[in-house]
Amino acid sequence: MRRILIINGPNLNLLGKRPKEFYGKLTLSEINEKIREFAKLNNMEVDFSQSNSEGEIIDLIQKAEERYGGIILNPGAYTHYSIAIRDCIESVDIDVVEVHLSNLFSRENYRQKSITGGVCKGIISGFGYRSYILALNYFKEEEV
Repeated sequence: MRRILIINGPNLNLLGKRPKEFYGKLTLSEINEKIREFAKLNNMEVDFSQSNSEGEIIDLIQKAEERYGGIILNPGAYTHYSIAIRDCIESVDIDVVEVHLSNLFSRENYRQKSITGGVCKGIISGFGYRSYILALNYFKEEEV
């Protein structure tokens, strides 16, 4: 059974309260439940983490290659400026797929650049909670 770590960054714990036109109406718990259901149907196991702390996210990524077959990362605002998270992703030997609920390229100029995405296997953006499902599909179909 493939095991995937899903890491959500800053303010994603506030889903359901954040602007619904960008982030939808689901809470993070509701999104996690949809992901868990999909994973179970596809013989995958998922673990979830959410942190508002850059250092904690780095620690999770560094430790993940020991236990997981891949990482799905929504770095939140760290997407746009965290060279530390970028350097960490580049340094570990595990596939990381970056996901975003909203379409970064239809947002403000400062949100259209992903510092972290350039060292990820790929970026999935703009499909709401389905961005996570699409990333799980990658791990389901790839031999990682």
